Amino acid sequence: MYPFILRVISCLCIFQGGVFSEECSQGALGKRETFFVPAGGSLSLPCVVQHCGGNWTGNWLKMWENSTSTTVENSARHRFTIAPVSANRSELLLKILSVRQSDEGLYTCNVKWSDGSNAVSHWKQVNVTKGVASQRKLLHRVLVCTGAFLCLPVILGLARCLSSEVKQQPHPRIEVFHADGHRDRSHQPPQPPPRRPVPKKRTAPPHKALSPSQQKPELLYADISQDALMNQKGPREPVQPTVYSSVRFS
Repeated sequence: MYPFILRVISCLCIFQGGVFSEECSQGALGKRETFFVPAGGSLSLPCVVQHCGGNWTGNWLKMWENSTSTTVENSARHRFTIAPVSANRSELLLKILSVRQSDEGLYTCNVKWSDGSNAVSHWKQVNVTKGVASQRKLLHRVLVCTGAFLCLPVILGLARCLSSEVKQQPHPRIEVFHADGHRDRSHQPPQPPPRRPVPKKRTAPPHKALSPSQQKPELLYADISQDALMNQKGPREPVQPTVYSSVRFS
């Protein structure tokens, strides 16, 4: 009986080994997916490769609108990474940084086996939207708040200066009146200085003949010299009489 049991166990082991060996088939696994990514964001496209422990190489292809495909080259914006998932599977990941409108389209991973055969996964649709990534939105909000906080003191200072200048200024109507007055005066032609009045020459009135009743008597006086006084000390001569006369004009 023991030999029978050993045979059954050996048969089961062989059957399980054959089943597992048939289940591991090489290929690029993945389902058809659609991704929506905003412009400027980042995107990761996964592709699981079941290699069953064999050697392989892989890359990504992009299909254009004219049904032509090109290989996506590894660059600063497009990066390829291979991460092992299990002993028979690995993940080929395509990461796109700073997504642009030109990155929109269909993508698929292409796997090349050691025997020269190829395997291609399902196509993955990438749609680039016009929205802004959440990180950029947060950055914009921070920048706007910072700018408003920095500009607030400047705005308050300007408002205070303007209010003080308005208080110091006189009434605008009076300023306009004076400005118009000066403006009118500036437009008037220059006027000559006022002339001084010329004094009139006095003309002597004509002499009129006076009547005898209007004529006044005039007196004539004689002057006595000092010599005559000194001669008084000497012998006196007979004093001659002084004659006073009056003259009348007719």
